[in-house]
Amino acid sequence: MNDNVRSTVDHLLNAPLFTVQQTPITLLALILFGVAILVTVLAARLAERATKRGFALRGVTDPGAAGLTARLVRYGVIGVGFGIAVQTFGVNLNSLFAATAFFAVALGFAMQNVAQNFVSGIILLTERTIKPGDVLLVESRLVRVTRMGLRATIARTRDDEDLIIPNAILVQNTVTNYTLRDALYRIRATVGVSYNANLNEVIRVLTRAASDFPARVETHEPRVLLTGFGDSSVNFEVSVWTHDPWLSRVDISALNSAIWTGLQEAHISIPFPQRDVHIVSQPPAAAEPHE
Repeated sequence: MNDNVRSTVDHLLNAPLFTVQQTPITLLALILFGVAILVTVLAARLAERATKRGFALRGVTDPGAAGLTARLVRYGVIGVGFGIAVQTFGVNLNSLFAATAFFAVALGFAMQNVAQNFVSGIILLTERTIKPGDVLLVESRLVRVTRMGLRATIARTRDDEDLIIPNAILVQNTVTNYTLRDALYRIRATVGVSYNANLNEVIRVLTRAASDFPARVETHEPRVLLTGFGDSSVNFEVSVWTHDPWLSRVDISALNSAIWTGLQEAHISIPFPQRDVHIVSQPPAAAEPHE
């Protein structure tokens, strides 16, 4: 009886139901295909959750970028699993791949820039060298990153303009990140004083103006340097460390005002450019002889 049941079950499982590319498809193959699809779906969900958890551990706060990456990982796992499941049928996928190879190459050329920006976005999100809130110098413009996506990064200028920066620019070019490790930023102000001024007095006044600057970082001492001798003035550079590079223009303006006030109180003049003009008189023209 057991042998008869086993024989019947084997016959049912291995009996050809239909053929695909001259390959007989049995009930057992269908069951294995279903199991492979189920395992693939479960693996895809686990991969998606693991990707989101990985982004969360790295501090990625943008749900759009993390969600899109996780979905792409999920679709990739589903694609691989579906290919393996179809192989259980004995179906040769090489012919299908060969038929779509031309279109894949054409699509690859058309999507070259998009793919380049996408890969760059993955690099930025995994390395975390640029994060939302960072202050960057990109193509001679100071911007603050507001949102990071897989194709482009959104940044805002100090004129409240939103810039859409392709991620490939941030990866392939040299970008200054002023807030990568800390927000310390050094501002510099230049000033020229009269040659008649006392050098030690000028340095004392400039040092006091920089030391009393409200936005200065207390742990970093200011620096006053004599940078050169101009045509009309002795030139100095005053440098101060501040807490926020985004406010550098405002801080430079305030530092210039403090320097101006200090020099005025010390009666140290800031000369304006002078030029000596020499007028050479021409001799009178000789009178023409009368005919």
